[in-house]
Amino acid sequence: RPPRDGGIRYRGLTQEQVNILPVDYEIEYICRGSRVIVGPKVQKCLPNGTWTDMNQLSRCLLVCSRSWMSLENGRLALQPPGQPVEGTVLHYSCHAGFLLEGFSISHCTKLGKWDSPKPLCVCEYKKLYIGALFPMSGGWPGGQACLPAAQMALDLVNNRTDILPDYELELIHYDSMCDPGEATKLLYDLLYTEPIKIVLMPGCSSVSTLVAEAARMWNLIVFSYGSSSPALSNRQRFPTFFRTHPSATLHNPTRVRLFQKWGWTKIATIQQTTEVFTSTLDDLEERVKEAGIEISVRQSFLTDPAVAVKNLKRQDARIIVGLFYETEARKVFCEVFKEKLYGKKYVWFLIGWYADNWFKIKDPAINCTVENMTEAVEGHVTTEIVMLNPETVRGASNLTSQEFLAQLMSRLGGKNPEETGGFQEAPLAYDAVWALALALNKTVAPLRAKGWTLEDFNYNNKEITAEIYRALNTSSFEGVSGHVVFDAQGSRMAWTLIEQLQGGSYKKIGYYDSTKGNLSWYGNDKWIGLGPPADQTKVIEEFRYLSQKLFVSVSVFAGLGILLGIVCLSFNIYNSSIRYIQNSQPYLNNMTAVGCVLALAAVFPLGIDGLHVHRSQFPVVCQFRLWLLGLGFSLAYGSMFTKIWWVHTVFTKKDEKKEKRKHLEPWKLYATVAVLLAIDVLSLLIWQIVDPLHITVEKFTKEAPKEDLDVLIQPLLEHCSSEKMNTWLGPEHSGEGFLPGYPCVVYGYKGLLLLLGIFLAYETKSISTEKINDHRAVGMAIYNVAVSLTAGYFYICSTKRPHSVIRRLITRGEWQSEQQDTLKTGSSNNNDEEKSRQLERENRELQKIIQEKEERVTELRNQLAERQALRSRRRPSVQNQNSVSSSRAEPPSYSPTTDKQSLPASFSNSSNLYQDEGKLSRNNCHNSRLPLLYK
Repeated sequence: RPPRDGGIRYRGLTQEQVNILPVDYEIEYICRGSRVIVGPKVQKCLPNGTWTDMNQLSRCLLVCSRSWMSLENGRLALQPPGQPVEGTVLHYSCHAGFLLEGFSISHCTKLGKWDSPKPLCVCEYKKLYIGALFPMSGGWPGGQACLPAAQMALDLVNNRTDILPDYELELIHYDSMCDPGEATKLLYDLLYTEPIKIVLMPGCSSVSTLVAEAARMWNLIVFSYGSSSPALSNRQRFPTFFRTHPSATLHNPTRVRLFQKWGWTKIATIQQTTEVFTSTLDDLEERVKEAGIEISVRQSFLTDPAVAVKNLKRQDARIIVGLFYETEARKVFCEVFKEKLYGKKYVWFLIGWYADNWFKIKDPAINCTVENMTEAVEGHVTTEIVMLNPETVRGASNLTSQEFLAQLMSRLGGKNPEETGGFQEAPLAYDAVWALALALNKTVAPLRAKGWTLEDFNYNNKEITAEIYRALNTSSFEGVSGHVVFDAQGSRMAWTLIEQLQGGSYKKIGYYDSTKGNLSWYGNDKWIGLGPPADQTKVIEEFRYLSQKLFVSVSVFAGLGILLGIVCLSFNIYNSSIRYIQNSQPYLNNMTAVGCVLALAAVFPLGIDGLHVHRSQFPVVCQFRLWLLGLGFSLAYGSMFTKIWWVHTVFTKKDEKKEKRKHLEPWKLYATVAVLLAIDVLSLLIWQIVDPLHITVEKFTKEAPKEDLDVLIQPLLEHCSSEKMNTWLGPEHSGEGFLPGYPCVVYGYKGLLLLLGIFLAYETKSISTEKINDHRAVGMAIYNVAVSLTAGYFYICSTKRPHSVIRRLITRGEWQSEQQDTLKTGSSNNNDEEKSRQLERENRELQKIIQEKEERVTELRNQLAERQALRSRRRPSVQNQNSVSSSRAEPPSYSPTTDKQSLPASFSNSSNLYQDEGKLSRNNCHNSRLPLLYK
């Protein structure tokens, strides 16, 4: 029989043939309307005359709504299984963390309706919403990898029962495109649409600057995962800002630590003029100043670094910190190659986030080859923020860094990490969510004690914001990016990777943990030279002493002179009874001999320097020099001066006093010498008491050593001096030689004696007397003394290098030529002398040329005169001459005595030229025209 509200379909048979059906024939039950068959839908005729499934009833029933057959965040069971028709029962249940609202059982009635409303599975946790701006596109599409990493962290946090057990974090995110303008619109949507966000998470530095500055008006914490601008460390401008991406200034503690490790106290910097590099360099300047390190050179450029690199070279920069983007780095090192600012004397510090082959990329903006760039960058050091923990440590998320990367790659669906924006920063986004979750978890108890909960947060509640700020400020945990901790400005303190370019590839040479100040050093750094170069040319001070060969030689001659003086003194004393000796005033001669011996004895203390005596004993040697020279000169020259003085006084009187010439009292001569000696002793005593001599160290021009070393030798010379040396001696030294100084004592007094002695010797040259029979020889001696002293004085005073003679005698204890001296000192002080010699050579060459030209002119003049004379002898009569002159002009006549005005112009100019020596001009040399004068 057909079911109720249904029928039977007989396939292939007519109405008359349905009474008896053949074996194996199948009938089909069908229902009317929306009803469906429940039970066998098809039955088959069996050979025994029965049908299949005779014990099962086929019915046409209504179907209940299938929407009851799904439950969000839950599960259900259908009894009996199959379609939801009359009599079907549904059993509902929810997933963990959700509660069932409604009936757990529902029945389908014969009317095709469920007898109870559909239940709901609602979350049993309270939700906290995070507003995020992930740059999925734009200048830095960091959200492509950072968003999946953040979602990984959220899933793990929400499944943890020990972190925010009563709450669930949910991320509401938009694409900021790394554009501040777009971010402004999205920030408005986040703030003015439900639900309330408890934290904001921007990405780019430009977007973070906008969001962080505005967020304080809504009492919102801003937590960034991809902002490195140092400007964001300004707590007054961004009071609620935190970031897991370290500031660009984090490189600076690492750089300072490396400067200290390698013993550098002087560095140089070159930067591209952008805000991030300027603020980074300002921070570096403060840090190196605290560490006692000096930034001696600071250069900047906008687009062309050529001038800045040249200035680094000119100012002897050795340790150079470069702050610029990758494209500008290629420009800088192209100029570095041209200026040879690389090699064993130089070290460059660069930023480590360039591509590994950045210096091999062909750049049309530079004209250097890959080989040039590879040579220039060899050995430079880079610092890079560690964004992935190099150690196998399970931190707060119970994942190692390698396990994190594996799960992240799974979420990215096998995308190429190098083509996925923000892949390097993904660990920072992951740890940012964990830092935020741990900080919120830390605020639950303090807020409960104050009668608050996290879900009570709104944009006017400063207390909850303050608790979250304190929790974040004290955060400290191990993440997949390393140890997470923040400084006072809210910036991440992280490890820094230190690498060095060795053989064209980067090698890890160490890590630096700025939170603990620990430097992990591998010791595999390599240098072009023997080790790290010096930060500047080292100056080695080296005392120069008098050449011992010279000292011995001069001492021998001085000793011979002393011996000769003693012989003369002995001879004079032994023969003092001889009348001829008596008439020469032997006591004065003895004084002269003693004075010469004293003056010659001064050679020995003059040759004693720091090589022989200690510095403490040097002032005594200085006093010996002064007294021996002073007293020796007074005795030797004073006795000769006395003879000439009294010869002039006695023998130049008027005729009526001639009788008195015969009586020359010797005591007056001795008194005169005594007065001169007393003046000398008094002046020396005053000098020694008022302004005693002491040792003075004088510096000469630095010298380069013979070896190929990065050092300079600073020659030092010890000599005697006093505070007011110019007052006692007179000349004042300057960079251009000796100039007149203060009123002198010694030079003035001695100089007057010399001048007066010359005058008296000249006045008495024709006098003959037996009382002082050697006064003419004494006069000649005075001439010799005056001329030699004056010549020596003017030689020293006129030269622009008054110490060149001294240094040539002292340098390394050996004689040196002027050329060697100049080469070693690197000085150009004798350039004037060289130019003078060059001009003299050129003048001699010009004189030779002029002489040859004058001889040629004389020869041509003689030839012209001969031809003029010959023509005069052959000249026709006046009548014929007049007739000829009417048809042809006569060449001008010329004779050797002809005035210049009558000469042809070119010849006259040439003769004037030759007569003016040294003014030869190639424009007036008309040698080729001289034969044309005859034509």
